[in-house]
Amino acid sequence: MVSEDLVFRSKETTLQSNVSVIVYSLSGLDQLTEENVAAAMAVVEEASLSRVLVTNGMGRILYDTRETGGAIGEYGLYTEIVQALLGNDAFTCTYGRGAFRSRASSPVLYRNQIIGAVYVYEYDTEQAALLAGLQGNLLRLSAVIALVVAVLSLLLSKVLTRKIGLLLTAIRQVRAGAYSHRADIRGTDEIAQIAQEFNSLTDRLQTTESARRRFVSDASHELKTPLAAIRLLTDSILQTEDIDPAITREFVSDIGQEAERLARITEDLLRLTQLDSGAMGKPELVDVLPVLEQVMRMMNLVAQEKGVELTYDAAEGCTVLAAKDEIHQVIYNLVDNAVKYSAGGAVQVSLRWHSEQVVLEVADNGAGIPEEDLPRIFQRFYRVDKARSRAAGGTGLGLSIVQDTMEKRGGTVEAANRPGGGAVFTARWPYARGGELS
Repeated sequence: MVSEDLVFRSKETTLQSNVSVIVYSLSGLDQLTEENVAAAMAVVEEASLSRVLVTNGMGRILYDTRETGGAIGEYGLYTEIVQALLGNDAFTCTYGRGAFRSRASSPVLYRNQIIGAVYVYEYDTEQAALLAGLQGNLLRLSAVIALVVAVLSLLLSKVLTRKIGLLLTAIRQVRAGAYSHRADIRGTDEIAQIAQEFNSLTDRLQTTESARRRFVSDASHELKTPLAAIRLLTDSILQTEDIDPAITREFVSDIGQEAERLARITEDLLRLTQLDSGAMGKPELVDVLPVLEQVMRMMNLVAQEKGVELTYDAAEGCTVLAAKDEIHQVIYNLVDNAVKYSAGGAVQVSLRWHSEQVVLEVADNGAGIPEEDLPRIFQRFYRVDKARSRAAGGTGLGLSIVQDTMEKRGGTVEAANRPGGGAVFTARWPYARGGELS
């Protein structure tokens, strides 16, 4: 359609130009007759026009270029001639049956009076053939493109359908509990990227599920041990006749110790649950030194009972953004852990400000930590020496609570062995000045 419109506009320009030339050659005549029109038209080049008609003011044909079947003397009733006699320029063009048929007309004026009309007609098969060839090529090219697009669409739809099917299968497998299942989709398109993100999410789900199962198993085991001890002691008391009061008192004391152990495990589990859910206290500017001094006063009695020399060295102005209870629990857990496993030894605690960080170090000269256990000591319920840990009253959750608390406040905690023997735990908080992190 665009190519046809271009040809139509070209035809209109050309024919109107030819008509203007003929009108100009007749414009000097006061009236039109067959003789003076023929004389005037003799000097006009008619180019490639198929037919030229000139009429007088009444529409009677005075000049006709058709050699056979001319219409001279007859009245021309073509629409274009009528429009010209009314004073209007007219143009029409049609395309069909392998040819362009173009018609144009204009009035002939003498002293602003219409004395006749010029009508031209062109029958063009050459440009029609060119246009037909162009349109045929466009149609064939369009058909080829449409075929290619259809084939590509079919292939792409199959590929996309296959990828989406694999992704849906993976989603259903994971939803059913198969967290180890992965979506094996390769490529760099959006679906492949979604599959990669899905696999990453599944990895985290699998890790979380494994940790949950391990946590439930470990928690059940830890709770089961004191409960079994309490049941055994109560059965012994109930089933033994004439039991000695001293033995009864000893059994009841053991039952109380196991109950205290259950309470400690329960409190630690509740604390971990709060940390996992993000239920943290509102942070405030806290000076760590007073909290450290309070913990040291509490732990001195415990250290004296175990024969541990407990000392500390602290600098002033060590302020952090946290909750006071959190800092207390971190310091208490680290110092308590060091005292428990350093019987007859020494524990040194230091607090200082260094490189925009508040650093707390708790060092002992005990047996240290085996190198293979260092990466795992912050795992929940993990113990280096399980029998010794239970005997010392540990729940296996203290270091986990310390690590989770520190990470929630943007800090870190790490453990290492000292070159001269023993272990050192280092906790680092971002230093805060005036309520803002530095």
